[in-house]
Amino acid sequence: MQNLPEVKLGLISVSRDCFPIALSTQRRNKVAEAYGANVYNCPITVENEVDAQKAVADVKEHGVNALVVYLGNFGPETPETMIARFFGGPTMYVAAAEEGNLIDGRGDAYCGMLNCSYNLGMRKIKAFIPENPVGTATEIAKQMGEFIPFAKAILGLKNLKVIAFGPRPQDFFACNAPIKPLFDLGIEIQENSELDLYDAYLKHKDDPRIPEVIADMEAELGEGNKHPGVLSRLAQYELTLLDWAEANKGSREYIVFANKCWPSFERYFGFVPCYVNSRLTSRGIPVACEVDIYGAISEYIGTCITGAPVTLLDINNTVPSYIYNEDISGKYDFRLNETFMGFHCGNIPICRLAKGEMKYQLIQKRVLEPDGEPDISRGTLEGDIAAGEITFFRLQSTAAGELKAYVAQGEVLPVATRSFGGIGVFAIPEMDRFYRHVLVEKQYPHHGAVAFGHVGKVLFDLFKYLGVKDIAYNQPKSLPYPTENPFA
Repeated sequence: MQNLPEVKLGLISVSRDCFPIALSTQRRNKVAEAYGANVYNCPITVENEVDAQKAVADVKEHGVNALVVYLGNFGPETPETMIARFFGGPTMYVAAAEEGNLIDGRGDAYCGMLNCSYNLGMRKIKAFIPENPVGTATEIAKQMGEFIPFAKAILGLKNLKVIAFGPRPQDFFACNAPIKPLFDLGIEIQENSELDLYDAYLKHKDDPRIPEVIADMEAELGEGNKHPGVLSRLAQYELTLLDWAEANKGSREYIVFANKCWPSFERYFGFVPCYVNSRLTSRGIPVACEVDIYGAISEYIGTCITGAPVTLLDINNTVPSYIYNEDISGKYDFRLNETFMGFHCGNIPICRLAKGEMKYQLIQKRVLEPDGEPDISRGTLEGDIAAGEITFFRLQSTAAGELKAYVAQGEVLPVATRSFGGIGVFAIPEMDRFYRHVLVEKQYPHHGAVAFGHVGKVLFDLFKYLGVKDIAYNQPKSLPYPTENPFA
């Protein structure tokens, strides 16, 4: 995967001066040993502000970009919180559980974590504290491992630029959310016209790299290469986007796209861009459809967390009862109303499809070339989505410019869709209630990002860290939504 930060983790221990410094140091070494080789174990145990400056300088000198501050004993409240301020990157605070002698070997870090949290709040220092921040060396090492994808997402967002080519289609104002909150997160946004993109595309005509890209597409598609005549146009477009990203990333390290893709796009470019979108997304460069800036950022978050390709789908249509009765009822523990189909025209990475084929976009063909053979409507990558665990999620802004998010874990069922596009039968527990009291009630757009795996825990922590106050999820039946009618 390209376009993702590499996390170099560091570990700093702290010690209150009325506790033995050796206790914290020894405990830190046990944590480093339990975690393994991929952590820099800072030799400086912090007792005061000068130590904090020295320790941070040391970890930065060793290339650390994500930090674990470990309370090996009660810890010095001011210096330990200043570490996060001096460091300036993603920082997690954890503490030692008691494991031995409770006379000379008691560290009271369980108590110290409370004061640490209080002092972080007093100084308005942002830091991550996990669900179970106090533990043994083995338990803390596990927390550190879970911190890696969290830290990767934070590092990625801090160095991210969204490149958008618009404007949005008239009937897709649902994707047109205020972007001011994204600048508050440190994300940069470059908005361009479709004419800018078209001009750049024309300049790539006869690019000598096109045959190489075509060969790569042919190898990837294999027997699914049903429309080989459109590959040269798609290859020209892929090179256009990659060159634009390289020329326009500026001070940023990472890029995502949010691009216009219909209805005028096909008449001028001569294809549907879905397959190129899928190819870039599979490399870690999400390309969101329909100028969905928040969708592109949501995809990028999922890519950072999983380290693998994600996608963006419409929460699209219900599952007909005949499919449910034939293929789901009695085989999987989901009600009909807990199932739905997630769909997009053809942007899903081929590795996420049971069998991917190059096709034409049926809806666009009906509009643009209803009577002849498909030409400018070609370019989709279609097939049923491969079965497995998924997390549906989205970061979004309200009309008033406040961030909100949702996270729902579920699965793609191994059920034939009998439909077109990139599509799958999804099942999320209590989806009917989640649909009504989150998606509809909180006015979310139809696009949702899909991570292939259950990563709700990391997503929830990340959104909380980003300052999102409204984080919704698919609540169990025993936990009613505030807007749920108790008499229904």
